[in-house]
Amino acid sequence: MTQARPLSLITGASAGIGSAFARALAAQGHDVVLTARRTDRLESLAAELRASHGIQATVLTSDLADPHAAEQLCATLDQRGLKVDWLINNAGYGVPGRFEASDWATHADFLRVLVTAPTELAWRLIGSMRERGYGRIVNVASLAGHVPGSAGHTLYAASKAYMIKFSQSLALENQTTGIHVCALCPGFTRSEFHDVTGTRPLVNKMPGFMWQSAEDVVQEGIKAVERGDAVYVTGRFNRTVKSVFKLMPDKMALRMSAKQSRRYRTQD
Repeated sequence: MTQARPLSLITGASAGIGSAFARALAAQGHDVVLTARRTDRLESLAAELRASHGIQATVLTSDLADPHAAEQLCATLDQRGLKVDWLINNAGYGVPGRFEASDWATHADFLRVLVTAPTELAWRLIGSMRERGYGRIVNVASLAGHVPGSAGHTLYAASKAYMIKFSQSLALENQTTGIHVCALCPGFTRSEFHDVTGTRPLVNKMPGFMWQSAEDVVQEGIKAVERGDAVYVTGRFNRTVKSVFKLMPDKMALRMSAKQSRRYRTQD
C-alpha cells in the first residue's frame, strides 16, 4: 500500500507538546497516529484533526511503561499497513522527591517510558525508514539534559541526557540515508507537566520570560529536524543558559544548579 500522505507517530499525544506536534503536523498534511494512556483525550484530538485538516487520525491507546508496549504498537502498525515517516518520541513525566522516596517499580516504569520505549520505537521503525530513504525522528529531551543534575526528580535529567547522546549517535549513523534525528531540548514549557508532578506552585514563581508555549517549541523543533540539527535547544533564554553552564567550572555549575533547583524541584 502506498501512503498518499506522510504518517507521523506521536507518543504522549494527549496533551502539551505531544498534542501540539499532532496539530502542527496535521496542518502540514500529515496523517497521524496518536498514542497515550487517555483514550478520551486522544479520540477528541483525532476528531478535531480530521475535521480541521481532512487527514487520517488513528488512535492507539498504550501505556509505554508496559515492557511490551513498543513491540505491540509497531505490530499494530504493520497489521494496518501503516509506515511511519515521522516518529515523535514525546511521552514523559517526572517523579518528584528524593530517589529513595519512591519504590523501585515507580522508577522502573519511568525508565521504560522515558528511555527504553523511545529507544525501542526508533529501533523498530528506522529500518523501514532506511528502506524508503526518508524519515524524521524527534526525541523530546530537555534543557535539563545539558545542565548539572538537581536534587529531587533524580532520574529526569539523566534520562534526557541519554536521549541527547542517543540522538547524536543515531543522527551520525544516518547522515546519508535521508533520515534526520533531532533531540529537541525545551526549557520551561506551558503544559500539564508541572501539575502532574505537583510543582505548579513552585514554577508559577518563575518569571514569564523563562517560559515558552508548546506551540512555539514544536515549530522550532520541526524546523530543526528538517535542517538536520542533531540537537536543538529551543528559545533564546534556554540557549543562553546552556552556554553559561557549559563555560562554568564543574563545581561552580553544580552549586548553581543546587541553588536554582530548589525553586522548581520537589526534593523531599
